[in-house]
Amino acid sequence: MRATLTHAHPDTAAASVELDLDEIRRRLAAAAPAAEALAGDLGAAGERAALTPASVLVPIVAHRETLTVLFTRRTAHLRAHSGQISFPGGRVEPQDLDARETALRETQEEIGLARERIELIGTLSEYHTRTGYRITPVVGVVAPPFTLQADPQEVDAVFEVPLTFLLDPRNHQRHTRAFQGRMISYFAMPYGEHYIWGATAAMLVNLYRQLVHAEG
Repeated sequence: MRATLTHAHPDTAAASVELDLDEIRRRLAAAAPAAEALAGDLGAAGERAALTPASVLVPIVAHRETLTVLFTRRTAHLRAHSGQISFPGGRVEPQDLDARETALRETQEEIGLARERIELIGTLSEYHTRTGYRITPVVGVVAPPFTLQADPQEVDAVFEVPLTFLLDPRNHQRHTRAFQGRMISYFAMPYGEHYIWGATAAMLVNLYRQLVHAEG
């Protein structure tokens, strides 16, 4: 089970390297988050202490031949971020010991994925959102076979995207939109019918940059 990490630079041809799970584990453990990691949504405001702590799971599914990443699509009736693509996760609750516990609990609540099927292998740079959250992305490896039971109040669909696609910077698009009277830019990674963008896409860019930064 492998994924391809692609290096792309405007002045050079793209180069690639094959990563297996052991190498991904090593790279996540070997280096601090890359200096160029994205810290938050453009225009995000507020002091760190005033933001609500939250955590998400970045679930890498270890299929026999390939690695994928599992996503959810939020239901259309939710007040916040309805219909958007996201990772399973949510705000830290008083009973949670740490960000990892939050990610595991929220994943089980949202999509019914048992924590026993998840091996946590690292964390990414903290990400601050314009909506007032301070998110810790926790990377986990999911071992098939597993069963899912999505909470219909929160999750409309669950799907997977090849990790190779997400680790190719040629798929890290920059888009713009109007927000509160000005134009802002953000990352997007459209995949088929799924439009992965905003905080979710930015955290994937941070995963890519951390894996590249730890090379060697």
